[in-house]
Amino acid sequence: MGEYRYNIDEKGRLTIPSKIRYELKDSCIITRGLDKCLFVYSEEEWTNIIKKYRELPNTKDARNFMRFFLSGASVCEFDKQGRVKISGPLLEYAHLEKDCVIIGVNDHLEIWSKELWDNFMTENLDDLSDIADNLFGSNI
Repeated sequence: MGEYRYNIDEKGRLTIPSKIRYELKDSCIITRGLDKCLFVYSEEEWTNIIKKYRELPNTKDARNFMRFFLSGASVCEFDKQGRVKISGPLLEYAHLEKDCVIIGVNDHLEIWSKELWDNFMTENLDDLSDIADNLFGSNI
């Protein structure tokens, strides 16, 4: 959980916060996420996801989603400065150029361009109360 702001360098390297690196150990899997962000998973959580995908029916939707999700996935190891190197196609997909926002979302991280994250927050802020009511009722 949390929200962190970092800059991606000209070589496509992004620092992952130290307390998150500790939980991820030596590496993570980065892939295309939804809403033009990247998803970051621990190797353990990635294994769980792959198990779930193997149980999906062989439908067009399942095949297409797996193509989208898995084709961009790569194992990324942390360098001595706690950075990961993000591939060119993933940088392009998520519009990552300089200012980035890393957020914790349950079982994974999301990496957003600052511009897209700010747009997401602006567009959804007024609806969050209604969304929470619809999802949780009065249990929040």
